[in-house]
Parts: sequence; structure tokens; C-alpha cells
Amino acid sequence: MVNRELDLLEKLEKELSLKELQIKSLLTITQAINDNVSAEGLFNMYKSFLSWEMGIKKMILFIKTDEIWKVASKINVEEQYEAELIEACDKFKRLHTVKDSDQGYLKLFDIVIPVFHKELAISYALIGGIKDKEDIYNKIQFITTITNIIAVAIENKKLFNRQIVQERYNKEMELAKEFQEMLIPKEFPQGPLFQIDTYYKPHYNVGGDYIDYIQFDDNRFAVIIADISGKGVAAALLMSNFQAMLHSLIHQYRDLETFVFALNQSVYRITQSDKFITFFIAEINTAKRELTYINAGHFPPFLQNGKEIMELKTGSTVIGAFEKLPFIKEEKIKLRADALLLCFTDGLVDTQNDEGSYYDESKLREFILNNNKLSPKAFNEKLIAELDAFKENQEYVDDIAILTTTIN
Repeated sequence: MVNRELDLLEKLEKELSLKELQIKSLLTITQAINDNVSAEGLFNMYKSFLSWEMGIKKMILFIKTDEIWKVASKINVEEQYEAELIEACDKFKRLHTVKDSDQGYLKLFDIVIPVFHKELAISYALIGGIKDKEDIYNKIQFITTITNIIAVAIENKKLFNRQIVQERYNKEMELAKEFQEMLIPKEFPQGPLFQIDTYYKPHYNVGGDYIDYIQFDDNRFAVIIADISGKGVAAALLMSNFQAMLHSLIHQYRDLETFVFALNQSVYRITQSDKFITFFIAEINTAKRELTYINAGHFPPFLQNGKEIMELKTGSTVIGAFEKLPFIKEEKIKLRADALLLCFTDGLVDTQNDEGSYYDESKLREFILNNNKLSPKAFNEKLIAELDAFKENQEYVDDIAILTTTIN
């Protein structure tokens, strides 16, 4: 009788000791999570707890990161087993006790602990070699609890970090949008011999399209359209530098060829060919009724000159891709009465309808022929209305910038 009581007392003391150990471990891990201990630190605590406190001889913990399963921690598991083990875990939705019927390296372990978050598996722990078999059920329950706490804490860290990145991105995009709005002129001057109107629709909050106007004297001005590769703050900063260089250099050179050559070198020093700019500039002399232009890799603008519609293709390759432009040539055109220049970025002609047809050059030519007597503002408004109707249920796929100029 006495021996039985002693055995019972010893068992109770052992259970109490285990409970105290479990509570202490839970408090330690919870405190570490509250103190924002790194993922690596939590994995080390998990490994140490299983190895030293629970006497586990074999363990591997898989964590899903960016849709890829990675080994976060392990005890006495060969690397060659890892791929087969994670593949075997995929079928388990709840705690699984390994059986003789299980295949391959899975039989090296005793249990598989899956951890799910919103019906998606985020972690698998495989545990083997549990030292003390007497209270194995209690131990497995506690190991499962600790595994869930660690896995969910890591998932919460990932979600929190994603939220921080998203918030930072949103702030950057907001800053870039404000920056860009300051760079593009709000109004374009009108003269007795010319009129200008623009339209700009970024695909997202911030686009890479650029429109500008430079007045030289009463009879000469330039219109500019460009498309800067990239989005966000980086593109906005490049746009800012590009505008500063453009306005500085344009007044230093008499001809467009020399100007564009110098502009390319200045842009290349910043981009080192990592980014580039498609660029079109047209200098218009209303007294001489002449248009001189260079197209540096931009989608060719259309010029309605009398009964003829021309595509303005002459020029060079994109700005900023090469230290020196491989070729460059300007073209001069004599303007007839009521000429119309339509410049745009490729988002316009990349617009598709439900059948997959594009609003291509032929449709633009037809639109110009039918609407070239309109003012630039009315012309642009009608063009956008037609584009909206054309695309039907489709979304715009890129930024759209339009710059329309008429010369009376």
C-alpha cells in the first residue's frame, strides 16, 4: 500500500514538474514573441525547447515563405530527406501519427503536425524519437501547441512586414504622384496662330509619361512628349532630372540634333542604360510656318498637313540607353494652313476591345481625317470619348498621354 502511494506521489510530482516546465516554456516563448524576437531567434528557441526540455531526438520544421517551403529548424535530419518529407506532408490536414503503412522517410518520425492559417498550410513539423513514452499524449499535445504558436507568430510577422512594405509603397506612390503633377504643366499657352491641348491618364496613380512646352519667342515654341521607363518614385525622380536637363540644354543649342545629342549624354550619366526614355520634340515656327522635329524612339506622332497625314519617324533611338547615340537626324516640314499635330504615348494604341482588336494607327488616321477642324480641346475630348466606347469592358493597359497642337 505504501509503495503504491509512493509510486502515485512520484507520478504526480513528475506530472507537476512537466506542467511547470510547459508553463515556463509557454511564458518564455510568449514573452519572446511580445519582444519581437526575430524569426531565427524563435526557431532556435523551438529547437532548444524540443531538444533539451522535451528530449526529442529528431525534428524538422518546414515554414512556407513566398510560396516556397523552407526548412526553418531541424534536429538530426539529413538534407537528402527534406524534399521527400515536405512532399509527403502535403496530404495531412490534421495531426497524424506515423504508421507502418506510411512511405519512405516519413517512417523515421512519430508524428506530423500541420499548421494552417485560413485554410492554407503555413507550417509542418515532423517529430521523432520522443524519449519518455509514459506521458506521450500530453507531450504531443504540448509540442503541437508550441508548434502552432511559433508558426502563427512567424506568419503574423510576415503579414505585418507585408503591411509595412505596402504602406511604404503607398506613401512613395503618393509622393511620386504629387511630384509628377508638379512637373507636368497645368496649362499650355495659346497664341493667335496656334492652340495646344493635352490629356493625361496614368494607368495607376503614377505613370511615366511626360508632356511639356517651351516658348522661345513670339514666333517659336517647342512641344515635347516622352515616356520614361519604370514607375513610382524612381521614375518621378528621373522625370525631374530629365525636365531640368531638358530646360537647361534646350536654350544652349541652336539646332535640335546637337540638343538631343547633349540631352542623351546627360540622361545616360544618371541612368547608365538601366532606364531609358522615348522622346519626341517638335519646334514650330509660326512666322515661317515650319516644323522641325526629332523622334528618339517614340511612337510616331501624326501630322495632318493639308490633305496628307504623315507619321513623324525621323530622329534617333531612345534617350539614355547608349552613351552616344548611334545616329541622329532632324527633319524640317513646311506647314500648310490648319495643320494638326497629334502626339501620344503607346497606351493609346495599345487599348483593346472585347474582341481583342487594337485602337491602331488606321483608326487614328480615320479619326484625324474626320475631326481635324475641331479645336485641340474638342479634338482630345472626342478622341477620349471614342476610345472609352471602343474598349468596351476592357481596362486600359498603360498610361495615356495626348498632346494636340493646331497651327492656323
